[in-house]
Amino acid sequence: MKFKDDIFNIKSNAEFEALALNVFKFQFDNNKVYRSFCDLLYKHPSDVKHISDIPFLPIQFFKSREVLSTTATIQKTFLSSGTTGSVTSKHLVSDLKLYEESYLKAFKHFYGNIEDYVVLALLPSYLERDGSSLIYMVNDLIEKSNRTESGFYLNNIEELASTLKMLEANQQKTLLIGVSFALLDLVEAYQLNLKHTTIMETGGMKGRRKEIIRQELHQILQNGFKVNQIHSEYGMTELLSQAYSKGHGVFECPPWMKILTRDTEDALTIQQPNKTGGINVIDLANINSCSFIATQDLGKINENGEFEIIGRFDNSDIRGCNLMAL
Repeated sequence: MKFKDDIFNIKSNAEFEALALNVFKFQFDNNKVYRSFCDLLYKHPSDVKHISDIPFLPIQFFKSREVLSTTATIQKTFLSSGTTGSVTSKHLVSDLKLYEESYLKAFKHFYGNIEDYVVLALLPSYLERDGSSLIYMVNDLIEKSNRTESGFYLNNIEELASTLKMLEANQQKTLLIGVSFALLDLVEAYQLNLKHTTIMETGGMKGRRKEIIRQELHQILQNGFKVNQIHSEYGMTELLSQAYSKGHGVFECPPWMKILTRDTEDALTIQQPNKTGGINVIDLANINSCSFIATQDLGKINENGEFEIIGRFDNSDIRGCNLMAL
């Protein structure tokens, strides 16, 4: 496939930018939804000299359109979680191997070999619905870990607590990945002292608890698990790549993914670092859908390209981008 060999071999910022510009041209030519959006902005590849010139497609288009840059057969449709009656996002994936390569290489980049870990997943709200890209990834990580102790936990937190204690006694490197409300349930029910376990939250109270700021959540979890840092994963249905935080809510992208921020009053203007703005994601693994997405998250990037998530837009529409009826 075009670009596939290049995506996961990026060695420098210059290589990333050159590939991103080529992917933009490819998607401009092959993605009808994205092409229409660019046309409405009067943005043509000849006008785009730098990644900050690339138009970012509002994420809501995944709710109302088939966002595709390929005519290949769809292998899997990932669906976002949504409140009852709301329209969910659909990410049509034509190459699952590309998704698998993205998350496996990103995990190795940040954490080392998956075979070294026992993977415990506490993701009840995701397990209870179909089409979660997170469940697909974590299920594969569990299988690739090749450990009998690895697995999913729904409501059986007593069994999870005893497994964690057993793994700690064996000094086994462990990844516990969980949704926020379920991790809180665990620390409220059991006193744990984890020295060999990485706690990774994937965000979200999913309506089960009152929303609290990440800093407060992490403090409660640090105290409950007796760990120095809480790790986080930043991903979404519409992406095929994830960023990771090893603490303090500061995320880093793998080499084929980049975050920019846009002005909240002028959606087409990319900001300098250290200013709060709307999060725009470049995910080059999204070659078959759209690699340039304007999310509804608010955040801030630093000079190194690391970023924090500060919140979400209150209004469901991204101002300045609603040029096509959704």
